[in-house]
Amino acid sequence: MAKPPVLTPQAVDFPRWYQDLVNKAELADNGPVRGTMVIRPYGYALWERMQQEMDARIKDAGAQNAYFPLFIPQSYLTREAEHVEGFAPELAVVTHGGGKELDEPIVVRPTSETIINEYFSKWVQSYRDLPLLINQWANVVRWEMRPRIFLRTTEFLWQEGHTAHATYEDARTYAARIHRDVYADFMVNVLGIDVVLGRKTAKERFAGAINTLTLEGMMGDGKALQMGTSHELGQNFAKAFNTSYLSGEGKQEHVWQTSWGVSTRMVGGLIMSHGDDNGLRVPPRLAAVQVVVVAIKGDDTVIDKVHEIGARLKAAGIRVQVDARTDTPFGRRAVDWELKGVPVRVEVGPRDLENGTAMLARRIAGGKEPVALDALETLIPKILEEDQAQLLRESRERRESRTVDVATIEEAAEAAATGWARIPWADLGPEGEAKLAQQSVSVRCLIAEDGSVPAADDAPGTIAVVARAY
Repeated sequence: MAKPPVLTPQAVDFPRWYQDLVNKAELADNGPVRGTMVIRPYGYALWERMQQEMDARIKDAGAQNAYFPLFIPQSYLTREAEHVEGFAPELAVVTHGGGKELDEPIVVRPTSETIINEYFSKWVQSYRDLPLLINQWANVVRWEMRPRIFLRTTEFLWQEGHTAHATYEDARTYAARIHRDVYADFMVNVLGIDVVLGRKTAKERFAGAINTLTLEGMMGDGKALQMGTSHELGQNFAKAFNTSYLSGEGKQEHVWQTSWGVSTRMVGGLIMSHGDDNGLRVPPRLAAVQVVVVAIKGDDTVIDKVHEIGARLKAAGIRVQVDARTDTPFGRRAVDWELKGVPVRVEVGPRDLENGTAMLARRIAGGKEPVALDALETLIPKILEEDQAQLLRESRERRESRTVDVATIEEAAEAAATGWARIPWADLGPEGEAKLAQQSVSVRCLIAEDGSVPAADDAPGTIAVVARAY
């Protein structure tokens, strides 16, 4: 009998394939409370690498890390009407503590605009205090009706940036900088996902923002995933919390603000963008383990050699792990490393040592070939860069091949069954957007004809990118 596949094939059932991969690659488990998740060490290592790459870019943009409380007085959220209305269905509220009813209910942090503004209003006194650029790495809670691990969970991990500026222009420029130089740079050059940068429609805008910039990625099944957002908040929260400053002209002015965030949803995007029927494929620049050196048999000479190779590769700046678990069959270990998507396996057995070679298996490009042991430090970095470029190329080719230009709402809805559609926003408009929503199709973002981000929703030549989405 043929051995059954480890994963449900993508073409048979993409959601089942996704769930199979999350489980069998040991990325995460469902938590005990509906909608929560337990992130396992291998999955968390991916998130840690994302944090490291993102944190460096955020700090290069001038922001500093801080931390704000998980619990927020309910009265804070009611100060900004649009904000509280937008988040009301998702809130988790604490009414009792210490065995008795609280004087004021406490909201478990869904996002931190309100509590951060409470403190910005204390910290900002004059124009000399601006810009104030703060970021925090934290967890948030949004009560999720249709949970899916990494993609939509009641509790998830993220970073949220919050800034205050003296002028609208400064705030707008900074939101765009985060959008382009931090998020897009990371997603394209590290995650290997060819995201589309655009602005949200008024319907899809963050509650309380005057503009939301988004990054949309096409997943392996043709659906869209919102990978991150950067918001221009205008002065809405500043006025609600009286976050103001004394200008150089001696006038009291409200600050202009931004907020921006990405979350563990990016792990889901990584899986669905690059995974195949054999498991995950991790971009080398992201991978916590770029190379695994595997001992095929428990020969002492082989064990010594794989540790030596591991040390050499580590000294060459490669993130490496040695697998000397020879009490576990080699075939099972090879399948496990395929599932986990480690870019390169270096397999070493007694016969390889006799020949002065190792078998090099490439997860992304595929295939195996013998390689001289003394060539590994030179060869592997080149392979990793080739594989990084291949994943980005595949992501771009998938999006381009499955995106069509259409002229009517009906054509847009039909195209969204298998990919994305582009339609002039002037021909679609809010009414057409509402009609598409009735068919579970949304306007993912608005872009200019040349692919750039339009200055306004009604800018001439604006195009709506339409898709089904996670």
